[in-house]
Amino acid sequence: MPALIDDTYAEAFRSIFTAVLVTARDRYWLDRAVQAATGNASSTILCDCEAGLDRYVPPGETPDGRPGAVVQFHVPRFWKDRLEKLERTLLVRVSQNVLTCPTTACFNVLPTATAAGEPTWFPLGRKLAYFGDGHQFKDVRHGRDVRVVPILSGEFVVERRVGWADGLMGGNLWFFGRTADAALDAATLAAEAAARTPGVILPFPGGVAASGSKAGSSYKFAIASTYADFCPTLQGKPGVESRLPPGAVSVQEIILDGPDLSTIAAATQAAITASMDVPGLERISAGNYNGKLGKSFVYLHPARQPVTS
Repeated sequence: MPALIDDTYAEAFRSIFTAVLVTARDRYWLDRAVQAATGNASSTILCDCEAGLDRYVPPGETPDGRPGAVVQFHVPRFWKDRLEKLERTLLVRVSQNVLTCPTTACFNVLPTATAAGEPTWFPLGRKLAYFGDGHQFKDVRHGRDVRVVPILSGEFVVERRVGWADGLMGGNLWFFGRTADAALDAATLAAEAAARTPGVILPFPGGVAASGSKAGSSYKFAIASTYADFCPTLQGKPGVESRLPPGAVSVQEIILDGPDLSTIAAATQAAITASMDVPGLERISAGNYNGKLGKSFVYLHPARQPVTS
């Protein structure tokens, strides 16, 4: 029997994000750069951003004809200094994790202006190029305006401007298992399926979050905390109102960020389809806060999903 799919929604919230195309000599060094640049970026509860691999790009489709990967970096739109924080995140992660990785280069992915002509870009190339200590220079490579930084292994090429755009964070699915293995196996299959949707990133390790959280805490200094009502080991403890479905002993979660609601909705459906038949999976649900966190609802039942532009 397939798992029960709750008639509910995941509550996504608005972000701004930037994306870069990293290229390298081969897949080995490309993966090293991607892993480093997206490290410690699972949740903006404490990380500077949420980051992840969007997709791999074959050599025939990259500016320099080498293997490539698109990486996204998201921050919540409700952060007051969101643009400054996103720009710093981009600069720090590209300069410390891509520039330093052998054979890499870095190119822009997103538009650098709105339809009305308003600029939406960061001067990544200019700022990063100061590492060249005055030896950096402007050039046009592969039809792109770039900055070239002399480094010990040769040169690092980075595009002059990197665009940013509006996006969404916080799409999610919860997997309730009658065994711990069932919950994890379902979440793993779901994460793998969602990741195949172009434009979606899953920022947690392996795409899966073992410690789903709720907003707020009994400690004033914490903005989020463990979701006690869904913790299996807290069932029956005074002060805890267990909300686990009967028979569930473990819960795993996946988180999805991306450019828009339709993309996250498509990834959500792919994830559900891939995981619903895992033996021992009791239920698939999602976390939401009744509209208090975000206004973009990702429905688990596709018939309820409004048509979006």
